[in-house]
Amino acid sequence: MHKINCLVVDDEELARRLIISYMDKLDFLHLVGSVENPLDALKIMKEKPVDLLFLDIQMPELKGTSFAKMVGPTTKIIFTTAYSEYALEGYELNVLDYLLKPITFERFLTAVNKLKNTGNATISESFTIKSGYDLHKVNYTDIIYVESDSEYVTFHLSDRKIISNQRLKMVEQELPNDLFIRVHRSYIINKDKVMGLKGRDLLLKDLVIPVSDSYYERVKKEVF
Repeated sequence: MHKINCLVVDDEELARRLIISYMDKLDFLHLVGSVENPLDALKIMKEKPVDLLFLDIQMPELKGTSFAKMVGPTTKIIFTTAYSEYALEGYELNVLDYLLKPITFERFLTAVNKLKNTGNATISESFTIKSGYDLHKVNYTDIIYVESDSEYVTFHLSDRKIISNQRLKMVEQELPNDLFIRVHRSYIINKDKVMGLKGRDLLLKDLVIPVSDSYYERVKKEVF
């Protein structure tokens, strides 16, 4: 199962940091973004799949309850707020849970497990690549490897290549690490495509991808 893609929306930086620190403790959650207002969240959600939204309610530009009505049904919402009077309105919007600040890790865990345990969570099997002015939705399973060239990366798919103006580090953060692994300063590979390891080279069908010394032990542990 791929990780649950999460987006944190809160106008308080400390509140965002707390949620992210809790997420870091759980290997089934993957952070795709952290923003201080819903307008920035909309931009991210147009380019990246979001399964779970941690959403504050009382924000200056747009209330979280108003933003929740704009979110599609495939994205689940957990409200995070310091104001208990919004609880009823939150539940009327059929959100997954309502967390009252200050949020403890135990309460946070209970909330996210509701999504994990329902069996109905829509875990993303694909993500969107921006190439110039174009957007390409691709399945993770179609990606063989990603190659870096300065400020550009090339996604090598089973049927085509897509060039995107971004750094490999950003790609590494977006791809689920249960399926992909960084093996070199210039390469990320799909673990399921690996056929063998010969010396310091990974064999992917008719391809050979070099493994850096700094990644070698990790590759042996996680791929083989």
